[in-house]
Amino acid sequence: MNYYSLNHKAPNSTFKNAVIKGIAPDKGLYFPESITPLPKTFFDNIDHLSHSEIAFEAIKQFVSPEIPEDILKTIVEETLSFDFPVVKLNDSISTLELFHGPTMAFKDVGARFMARCLGYFNQNNDREVTVLVATSGDTGGAVANGFLGVKGVNVVILYPSGKVSDIQEMQLTTLGQNIKALEVNGTFDDCQDMVKTAFLDEELTNNMQLTSANSINVARWLPQLFYFMFAYKQLHKEHKNIVFSVPSGNFGNVCAGMMAQKLGLPISHFVASNNANNVVTRYLISQLYEPKPSVQTISNAMDVGAPSNFIRIKEIYKNNFSSLKENLSSYSFSDEETKAAMLEIFDNYNYVADPHGAVGYLGCKAYLKENANTHCVFLETAHPTKFLDVVEAVIKEKQSLPEQIQSVMGKEKESVVISTYKDLKKYLLK
Repeated sequence: MNYYSLNHKAPNSTFKNAVIKGIAPDKGLYFPESITPLPKTFFDNIDHLSHSEIAFEAIKQFVSPEIPEDILKTIVEETLSFDFPVVKLNDSISTLELFHGPTMAFKDVGARFMARCLGYFNQNNDREVTVLVATSGDTGGAVANGFLGVKGVNVVILYPSGKVSDIQEMQLTTLGQNIKALEVNGTFDDCQDMVKTAFLDEELTNNMQLTSANSINVARWLPQLFYFMFAYKQLHKEHKNIVFSVPSGNFGNVCAGMMAQKLGLPISHFVASNNANNVVTRYLISQLYEPKPSVQTISNAMDVGAPSNFIRIKEIYKNNFSSLKENLSSYSFSDEETKAAMLEIFDNYNYVADPHGAVGYLGCKAYLKENANTHCVFLETAHPTKFLDVVEAVIKEKQSLPEQIQSVMGKEKESVVISTYKDLKKYLLK
C-alpha cells in the first residue's frame, strides 16, 4: 500500500516511510491510495472470528507487503491483549468500553500497534528514532507505555501544564527509561504546533530521525477502526441500525470509524460529540471551517481547537459537504451539561462514566430525538478514575482505583518545563 499527502505536494510514500516520517514533507497528512472493501461474507461470518482475526483482515491491506503476514499477526495479537466489551444501558443506548488496556484509554491500541510496527522497521537500523508526540491527556500515557523499552526509540511527550488530570500526568512523567516529558506553558494546540514545526525544521531533521505518535501518524490512526468492528460483532444480531457517538477532539477516532465503514462495515451514521471546542459542530451548520484557540474543559482530551484529522474525513467524502453531512452529525455540550449527564447515567443505570463518555452519551440522546429507530453506541474512551476529582464530585461516591492506576500512584514526576518552540529545539538538539 502506498500513501499520498493530503497537501498533494509531496511524493507518494510506502507504509514504512509514512510511519517513520509521521508527516509528509509538504506538511500534509498521509492517506492510503486505495481502500478495498472486505467481502460481505467477512461481516456475515464475523461472529465466528476472534478480535485478532478481525483486526488482521481489516488492517493487512494498509501495511502489506512491508510487514509479512506472520509478523503482522503477532503484532495484532500483542496489541489486542485486552477486551472491548459493549455495555447496554437501555434499549436505545449502549457504551463501548475502550479502557481495559494498560493505561486505561482507547489510545492504547493505536500506540501499541505503532510501537510494534516501528520496532519491526527499526530492528536492523543503528540510527535511533525520536518519537515526538503532543498530548491533551491520554495520548501521552498510551504512547509512553506502548514504546517503553522499545529498542532504538526515544519518546518525547509534550503536554500542556495544568491542563491534564493528575493521573494522566503521572502516567506520562513517571516511567523513565526512554520516555521524556516536556511540560509546556500553553495549550494542547501549542504543543501540537511545536511538534508539526519540528518535523519541518531541517536543522532538526538533518541531525535526528523524528516521527510522531499522534493520530496524524497512519500507524496510530488506522488501528482505531478495530473498535467499531468489535462493537458490531457484539450488537448486529440484535440491532440492524447502529450509530456511533464518538467523543471527538483531534477526530482520529471517528475518522477511523469511517474507514471501517469504507471497508464495508454496516454502520448507519456517526455522531461527533464535542465539548466547548466545537469547530466541527459549527462547520456542519455553516459550512465554514474556522479553527479557534482551544478552551479548557473537564473533558480535557477533547480540548482541541484545530482537529488534525478532519482533513482526512473530508478526503474520505471527496470534499463533498452534502455527502459528509449525510453520514455525520455533530453536537456541542457544556461542562454543566456533561456533569448532569454523568449524574444521570449513574442514577438511572448505575454506571460510572468519565466526562468524555458523558459527552458521547449526550450525543446519543441528541441524535435519538430525531432518529428513534436506531441503536446508538457511545465510546467510553477512558476509565472514570483517570478523572477522579470530577467524577467523585459529581456522583458523590468514592471510586476504587484499578491496578493500572495504582501502579503509577506515588511515583516521582520527572518533566522539563518549556514555553517556546526554541526551547523544544534546544532540548532535542541537546
